[in-house]
Amino acid sequence: MSDTVLANARLVLPDAVILGSLGLRDGLIRSIETGGRVPPGAIDCEGDLVLPGLIELHTDNLERHIQPRPGVDWPHAAAILAHDAELAGTGITTVFDALRVGSVVTGPRGRMSEYARALATEIIDLRHAGHLRIDHRLHLRAELCSETLADELDRFGPEDDVGIISLMDHTPGQRQFRDVAQLRTYMQGKHGMSDAEFLAFVAEQREMGDRVRAAHEAAALRAATRCGAALASHDDTTPEQVLLSAAQGVTFAEFPTTLAAAVACRDASIQVMMGAPNLIRGGSHSGNVAAADLAQSGLLDILSSDYVPAALLTAALRLGAIWDDLPRAVACVTAHPARATGLGDRGTLAVGLRADVVRVAPLGPAAIVKGTWSRGNRVA
Repeated sequence: MSDTVLANARLVLPDAVILGSLGLRDGLIRSIETGGRVPPGAIDCEGDLVLPGLIELHTDNLERHIQPRPGVDWPHAAAILAHDAELAGTGITTVFDALRVGSVVTGPRGRMSEYARALATEIIDLRHAGHLRIDHRLHLRAELCSETLADELDRFGPEDDVGIISLMDHTPGQRQFRDVAQLRTYMQGKHGMSDAEFLAFVAEQREMGDRVRAAHEAAALRAATRCGAALASHDDTTPEQVLLSAAQGVTFAEFPTTLAAAVACRDASIQVMMGAPNLIRGGSHSGNVAAADLAQSGLLDILSSDYVPAALLTAALRLGAIWDDLPRAVACVTAHPARATGLGDRGTLAVGLRADVVRVAPLGPAAIVKGTWSRGNRVA
């Protein structure tokens, strides 16, 4: 592999932004030098920012490619490749593809069919064949309020690179859906439920949650240990829920819904992850706590693109403006997610780490990705 030198760049290091150059060779960062000199053969970055490649812990983007319209099952290999190219184009070099485990196969709802094991195998096969531009790992979203969670989790093992298992409870009246009126708006808008159908759905889900929650939590904890995966909570709402998360071994909290839950996470040394769309839009679309409020209170550690891949980079730059500290903000999409998932070989511009790098030109409140390198190979 030939050397790549990114010169005359503003390098975002862990504690400073410096004018310098970055040398990449054999998949690693080999040199960091100061100054604006452009050696022969180097890429002149013309003062653009050069950041570590972004690390995405929770994205639903693949599901959008798999099912671009309701009832449309797009060919999976094509969908995975399109998803992969889209992420590379937004500066993401490591992604934990979020796949739901836990299905509902009986009753009037009958809308959550099993898909995670087959799709995971397709992702793994494409990765092993060298067809993917960036590093894909698995994030299993363990849906506690379901019928099949334990059986589905049993189909995954340490050979699958499951990096994250998150505990998700979407029982009406719990966590994200503690406001049942908000849930009604969501379900009737997405699935066209009548009032009677919605009330039947709520009753069914509550009965199921009460019946299976404890057993499914135990199954998810066993799976995390078996797979060597980081454990995440989802939509913590109260300090009591955070205490339970801490006792279970949770290392980061996805999208806590209240300020009180975020404060409790900080007290329990649990990293707080919020959605980049929340930060960009100025608030949660579900009526939960605003990411900007947590940032201004020093309670935000990690950003996730959630459902808009391009939001990750834009939100990091906006967070840099909120804090007047770009390295601190960039760490929320690089070093901190790497630490949360035990990836010690990436997330920082440092000699000896993976050559996962993105060149960025700020454009007002957004940004232009001018190049993405994964293990030193240009992929976008």
